[in-house]
Amino acid sequence: MIGGKKNAARGVVYGALDIVRDGGEKEKALEIFEAAIRNAGPTVEVRSRRIGGASYQVPREVRAERRLALAMRWIIAASRTKKGSPAKKRLAAELLSASKNEGEAVRKKENTLKMAEANKAFAHFSW
Repeated sequence: MIGGKKNAARGVVYGALDIVRDGGEKEKALEIFEAAIRNAGPTVEVRSRRIGGASYQVPREVRAERRLALAMRWIIAASRTKKGSPAKKRLAAELLSASKNEGEAVRKKENTLKMAEANKAFAHFSW
């Protein structure tokens, strides 16, 4: 939702779910949506922690609520980057690709996981 336009956002989401359902997929639209959220949600993230004048990227586990919020945020952001087609088609395409473990949102999750793995040595700075 941009600028409080709830009806416009609702129309985009329901339109995207209709496209997913009508797109010849054998599964139901909500199952694809849940799979996309599950595949795009990160399990760990890195947070900056300043210790003794140096900043460290400390890996932390992500709570379930934040995992859901990040997955939705990344799917929406990935669909917004693609221009030239209606928002509901872009969102439907991103949901389908995320449900298949592909797409921009899943790539962002994998990059976050790689950063956490690379900074595993600083895990003892966790708070």
